[in-house]
Amino acid sequence: MPLNYLSGFGNEFASEALPGALPQGQNSPQRCPYGLYAEQISGTPFTAPRAEARRSWLYRIRPSVKHQGRYHHRALPYWKSAPDPAPRGGGERRPLGQLRWGPVPFPQGEELTFLTGIRTMTTAGDVATQNGMAAHVYLVTAPMRHEYFYNADGELLVVPQQGGLRFATEFGVLEVAPGEICVLPRGVKFRAEPLQGEGGGPARGFLCENYAAPLRLPELGPIGANGLANPRDFLTPVAAFEDREEPSRLTVKWSGTFHVCEIDQSPLDVVAWHGTHVPYKYDLRRFSPVNAVRVDHPDPSVFTVLTAPTAVAGTANVDFVIFPERWMVAENTFRPPWYHVNLMSEFMGLIEGVYDAKPGGFVPGGMSLHNCMLPHGPDAEAFEKASTAALEPVRQSGTLAFMFETRFPQHITEFAAEIDTLDVGYQECWAGLKKHFNGKP
Repeated sequence: MPLNYLSGFGNEFASEALPGALPQGQNSPQRCPYGLYAEQISGTPFTAPRAEARRSWLYRIRPSVKHQGRYHHRALPYWKSAPDPAPRGGGERRPLGQLRWGPVPFPQGEELTFLTGIRTMTTAGDVATQNGMAAHVYLVTAPMRHEYFYNADGELLVVPQQGGLRFATEFGVLEVAPGEICVLPRGVKFRAEPLQGEGGGPARGFLCENYAAPLRLPELGPIGANGLANPRDFLTPVAAFEDREEPSRLTVKWSGTFHVCEIDQSPLDVVAWHGTHVPYKYDLRRFSPVNAVRVDHPDPSVFTVLTAPTAVAGTANVDFVIFPERWMVAENTFRPPWYHVNLMSEFMGLIEGVYDAKPGGFVPGGMSLHNCMLPHGPDAEAFEKASTAALEPVRQSGTLAFMFETRFPQHITEFAAEIDTLDVGYQECWAGLKKHFNGKP
């Protein structure tokens, strides 16, 4: 599958599926090559600062106004948006507390597409004001056949955990497998299907729906020009179009509701494109960790891959943070994450391996929620082991965890409150923490 190098956020990218299909110079010429239509998609306001602006020009067989019909409401009851009303007329879902879940199982005998297989775990903020996010799990056992989708509410950050997915988008094709991520921008049409062959089969993973400013690379500050996620490792699709006339359906998510219409052709008919509002993928194994090499810990923000900023400097609508393989070498320190009370609300998931602060109970496909100002940290086993471990270089290998972190409190859905994999005894993992105070220095 050919891909373009993204090279850097804010730059202009381009691709064409037929030679000469991409006009040179003028964005919207009087007559486009091959009899194509010129269409612009804007992911930010027209007057956004140049460095922040996201827009792309698409040269397509039909304009998008031809890829729509009379819309009707569609029920996707497990996909929720913020603010998600409490179930059964307003009662609280659960008392306040730290939460953990095991993997969401695949339903037996039920065919699930990328749309019907989404299960919302938490919502935060307000989709109508374009603030906040939602954290979902997706379960995919079947392709979207003659079916297409776009999200007007926000961009989708896809984090596979089991099996891979193939996204056919207006810009071309992206295939993403566990250990990789991809981002599908607001308003971009796509079709999804499980990968076949090696790494194929039923697909499960996590999905962050970001309602606010698009994700971007974080500022590096004193780190300098290199490190963390490097721009050259991000990839965009190569243009690939479908000139296919067949009865199809297009679903749109708009202001927390779903609408579907019948169309007569594939809307993935873009022959050439250029711009900055584009889908992309990234291999998390290319992340360059920056960690302490002598004493103590930097904050976990040094593991940020992407961030969606707000008007308040340094306060994110969403941070996407990973805890990858790395060397642990610091001297005279407690190496796992320390005990923490955080302004930000943390939804965490495990893709593979063991997370060093929770060696038991937190399994691949599982997830946890530590909301604003709720304390959390290593369990009793991890604390005792780390307190007496020899502080020699250790490679933290075979592990990959992530975090969707937001400034908004995350409210769990009815599905998350009632699923059987909810660990009702999660808080017991700290019960074994002993009092070591003896009044002596």
